[in-house]
Amino acid sequence: MTGYDDMDGKIWMDGKLVEWRDAKVHILSHALHYASSVFEGERCYDGKVFLSRKHSERLLKSGELMEMPIPYSVDQIEEAKRAVLDANGLDNAYVRVVAFRGAGPDMGVSSARNPVRMAVAAWSWGDYYGDAKMKGAKLDIARWKRPSPETIPTAAKAAGLYMICTMSKHAAEAKGCSDAMFFDYRGYVAEATGANVFFVKDGDVHTPLPDAILNGLTRQTVIGMLKEKGITVHERYIEPSELEGFEQCWLTGSAAEVTPVGQIGEYTFEVGALTKDIATSYEKLVRS
Repeated sequence: MTGYDDMDGKIWMDGKLVEWRDAKVHILSHALHYASSVFEGERCYDGKVFLSRKHSERLLKSGELMEMPIPYSVDQIEEAKRAVLDANGLDNAYVRVVAFRGAGPDMGVSSARNPVRMAVAAWSWGDYYGDAKMKGAKLDIARWKRPSPETIPTAAKAAGLYMICTMSKHAAEAKGCSDAMFFDYRGYVAEATGANVFFVKDGDVHTPLPDAILNGLTRQTVIGMLKEKGITVHERYIEPSELEGFEQCWLTGSAAEVTPVGQIGEYTFEVGALTKDIATSYEKLVRS
């Protein structure tokens, strides 16, 4: 396939639509050197971006947490997303909104005088984990750990927080896995590289407490769906030793949607009835 820098279409940048290949930034953009960037990944289903405003609100919140005020309102971000989808003729797509510190008077760790820029792109994208939606993804266990919220703003969807995700996913793929699962700085089960994780045991659902990980919008949606179905959800600290006793497992995320997991390290899980039901219910919800 062609690279993402060499495609037909339009990208919204700093208030206007530009040709895809012309959507460029200067090599001295602060974000490239110091990771001063926040972003959102969203899915558009049948012309409607699922939880669109919540994503836009979270983008602004991420900017605040990074002390990087984004110069656009929620309404303006919503208009930009719609303009990109319409300009590219997309009804079903992945939408990426990114805000970052560009090039300016500062070129060091300090960057308060540099402008905060924003761009929106969208493209057709299939299942994030390929055929894992049918047979269950295989996950490695990452060598890195999710850091303490005392060291980074864990509630921000910030580019710098994904460095160990990229490294861990590359290591996992080299082993024939789809992804990797992290423990957190205390040693508890945390999340995958770009998705939250859920487990099933004796009919109840267990998921890590999001005090050191991103409380994903899809995660919140799925918890609400489970409770509506009368299923007990335990948001708690999960010890690694508990993995052996869980019967089912799935991942959630805007890109991952609801993806069954068949294996994490040496531990295996069935793609059971509850996993299939919540995946089907989520698919119906996003298209309702």
